[in-house]
Amino acid sequence: MTPNPSITPTRTARETGDWLTRQEPLPFDSAPLPDMQSILVDPGKRFQTLLGFGGAFTEAAAVTFYKMDAVAQAAILKAYFDPKEGNAYTLCRTTINSCDFSLGNYAYAETPGDIALAHFSIEHDRQALIPLIHAATQASGGKLALFASPWSPPAWMKTNNEMNHGGRLLPQYRQTWARYYARYIQAYAAEGIPIWGLTVQNEPDATQTWDSCLYSAEEERDFVRDHLGPELAASGLGSVRLIVHDHNRDFLYQRAKVIYDDSKAAQYVWGAGFHWYVGDHFDNVQALHDAYPDKHLLFTEGCLEGGAHKDEWAQGERYARSMINDLNRWTEAWTDWNLLLDEQGGPNHVGNYCAAPVIADTRIGTVKGLTFQSSYAYIGHFSRFIRPGAQRVVSVTTLDELETTAFRNTDGQLAVVVMNRGDADLPFALRFAGLAAPTTAPAHSITTYCFEG
Repeated sequence: MTPNPSITPTRTARETGDWLTRQEPLPFDSAPLPDMQSILVDPGKRFQTLLGFGGAFTEAAAVTFYKMDAVAQAAILKAYFDPKEGNAYTLCRTTINSCDFSLGNYAYAETPGDIALAHFSIEHDRQALIPLIHAATQASGGKLALFASPWSPPAWMKTNNEMNHGGRLLPQYRQTWARYYARYIQAYAAEGIPIWGLTVQNEPDATQTWDSCLYSAEEERDFVRDHLGPELAASGLGSVRLIVHDHNRDFLYQRAKVIYDDSKAAQYVWGAGFHWYVGDHFDNVQALHDAYPDKHLLFTEGCLEGGAHKDEWAQGERYARSMINDLNRWTEAWTDWNLLLDEQGGPNHVGNYCAAPVIADTRIGTVKGLTFQSSYAYIGHFSRFIRPGAQRVVSVTTLDELETTAFRNTDGQLAVVVMNRGDADLPFALRFAGLAAPTTAPAHSITTYCFEG
């Protein structure tokens, strides 16, 4: 460690106009500053290793992307994926078959009774989705991992004979559906897109007006144990990470426990994924790690519902609050929902419009039509500075109003994120190795402090 290392702060703040703005270097001092509130960083205590941050490639994102001109497209790719000047995304999500953020229902095998999957084809994805994934991978420098989630099997495999409104997988098609995942992975590999992981089912406990399919915890366990896990292993795809639950934190522990307590099912499962749509329930994430420390945790989806929410500062604060609390409870990766949506917060084939960190006004179609939301900047305070391979370290605060997490990167740099969601500026001392640096967290701000540690 360099004696008295200097700190490089980067800040975004509502009242000052800072937006991922580098601040003046902040010196550490040996003065104790005993009367100041503080955040203490202790890199000697280390926890989980970070996999990465990212967002989701959906048909809605891809169609919106290709409605913009080439300059706007380049700006979007740079903003998200450039490892030096953008948010440096490295772990992203995509969909198997359609989701609500598609132009309509579609599947890769739509011929009823096609148990041999003779008509299986990902041709639909070649129109916009696959080209966008390729472009993003290139923009990232080739270092982009991808996990995939199904919202619904083809209609003919389900009890309600449609992809929307819930329904369940028919028992006679369980093996066919398991083979479908393997065919999907193989088809994407043939396109030059390796699949890093799979979630078994998006939101398996919700009947939605859009693409959805219900599983009880026991049904998900049995499908993994008896069909999906063995099929992936038999197809030479056993290294693909299999992720269960993929729903809200409220029932994360209960559902994962059912699967993890069955050793034959658990052997195939890498970990559990979760969303944020029903309450915070952050302690449930910690409880699942404490009970099953050999399994992994991944935040797989979150967004603001009910429209595009353009220029709402609270978006960024909601993102960062979730990221700080999830990371402090052993989460290894954090993936946003749609990378890009249009001026309405779509397209969405059932009108379930939502926000995204970048909104593209397709009526303008140029860089001037791009709105970078506060969520984009707040995510960047993590993804730009906490890199894959970083390990979480202790970061504790004496002020409830300051929220914090910290990681040590593989190059020895410490990245300490501090957020103030309150209306008042808050002075504090950043403490490390017996040193202290007095500073202030402005109202409604987030700051990442980087220094050698």
